Amino acid sequence: MQNPVTVEVTRGKLVESRHRGLGVVVDGDGKTVFSFGEADARVFPRSACKAMQALPLIESGAADAFGLSTSELALSCSSHSGEDAHVATAASILSKAGRDLSALECGAHWASDPTVLIHQARTIEKPTALHNNCSGKHSGFVCACVQAGFEVKGYIDYDHPLQQEIRGTMEVLTGSVIGQDACGTDGCSIPAYAVPLKGLAHGFAKMLTGNTLSAERAKASRRLMEACMAEPFYVAGTNRACTKLMQIAPGKIFAKTGAEGVFIAALPEQGLAMAVKCEDGTTRAAEAMIFALLSRYFEKGGEVHEKLLSMANKSMSNWNGMHVGDVRVTDAMFA
Repeated sequence: MQNPVTVEVTRGKLVESRHRGLGVVVDGDGKTVFSFGEADARVFPRSACKAMQALPLIESGAADAFGLSTSELALSCSSHSGEDAHVATAASILSKAGRDLSALECGAHWASDPTVLIHQARTIEKPTALHNNCSGKHSGFVCACVQAGFEVKGYIDYDHPLQQEIRGTMEVLTGSVIGQDACGTDGCSIPAYAVPLKGLAHGFAKMLTGNTLSAERAKASRRLMEACMAEPFYVAGTNRACTKLMQIAPGKIFAKTGAEGVFIAALPEQGLAMAVKCEDGTTRAAEAMIFALLSRYFEKGGEVHEKLLSMANKSMSNWNGMHVGDVRVTDAMFA
């Protein structure tokens, strides 16, 4: 099955680039509400599944034992921009567990956002693991290990008890058996698992609705998703897509991006979750796809609907401010 062209990029009056994609919207029972492309294809969620990976932080009792704040819980699900507040919050999470950045095994990197990168270059000699976009998630891992009595060192390894727990959690949520054949290594060094795109969406629909989950897991899931919606800056950062989505409809959209063109979102009021994948891994196309898909579930012509469509279909300008083309979604998103 060939995935449809979902996003076009124009220059002048011509289409310069085309992106193919797959996507699906499901409810808490796993019923497909809308789909396009090969929705059952296996994909690596990458960072899109961080809220799933953060569940042991709540279920172990670590979040309460260490008194983590709402912003700290949001950061544990984040791919943050490395802004000062993100770095300080990751350090705070570790401090509450009696640890410091030496416990982190995610590696260090400079910010990818140019504005943040310039600020970092002016204020620090070099980045530490706290500046890594995954430092919030890893700080949460450290807390969960400390609370559960696991050895912290090596928490990124496939056979570490924490990673075994996360693997089992993802199997329950996605309905997919995860073995070595579906395992790779993520940018932050933890195991990355490939699951069917529909299973990924269903997992977030379960987290949203609590369907088929234990009362404890349903409560933990809601707590994490509500923390992200309450503190969207800590999920991504200034001018980032995840943050902007949750800011334009407070409490009505949960959103999380992943590398290589993956994006998930959930709608608490409708009890729906969705996942998209841009076949070629392009972020601009994945963002346009999730914006357009979300717009289907808000009142046509309403403020949120119009904002989402304007984000999905946007103009491009050159360095002189001249309009040169557009990014636009195709009819495949609205069939």
